[in-house]
Amino acid sequence: REALAMDPQQRLLLETSWEALERAGILPADLKDSTTGVFVGIREGEYGAARVSVADAEAFDLQGNASSFAAGRLAFVLGAQGPALAVNTACSSSLVALHLACQALRNRECTLALAAGASVAGESAFVLLSRTRALAPDGRSKTFSAQADGYGRGEGVVVLALERLSDAQAHGRDILAVIRGSALSHDGASSGITVPSGSAAERVLRSALDDARLAPTDIDFVECHGTGTTLGDP
Repeated sequence: REALAMDPQQRLLLETSWEALERAGILPADLKDSTTGVFVGIREGEYGAARVSVADAEAFDLQGNASSFAAGRLAFVLGAQGPALAVNTACSSSLVALHLACQALRNRECTLALAAGASVAGESAFVLLSRTRALAPDGRSKTFSAQADGYGRGEGVVVLALERLSDAQAHGRDILAVIRGSALSHDGASSGITVPSGSAAERVLRSALDDARLAPTDIDFVECHGTGTTLGDP
């Protein structure tokens, strides 16, 4: 009954988190009563509104579709007692969750952190975005192109298992990457609530470099969030 009422985003988070821990060489059972933290970036789910109500499952509707339970359920299954929170900042949700997880590790609020992002939309999101011409008619994002005419949505779940570098080395982990620094900001009062600000983007980049104690000349590769629109990409 509980599974029937659960937003698929929560189920996918459980599956992917388990796999992330296995790949890190961590037994999920060993995390019971630990200070492991859970940080989830997640969009609003549409599953609860679209699902045909099942009388025996109604008691589970609230926790099955509330974003806060996406983090809480994962902590509950693992028995983790560190911070557990869900954030929704639209397209940046998973990166904000990653930033908060890193801060918690550095502040020793947790010894291990799962940083995750989940996005599985229902049909109404696609319909509304299509009507407002936010989606490209052919489903392809022509990022930074004069032919930009909207974007194509990519959906799914990602989970990273994070530790302080010294702890990961002490545990003999297979270290895939080191996060040197991160930063958060908002565009502020731009020309519209969905319109990005170039100056704000520059400031947050400089803040991230300062946090990582790096200079612009130290950077070899930049991954951008392209909107696929002529308004957003310049």
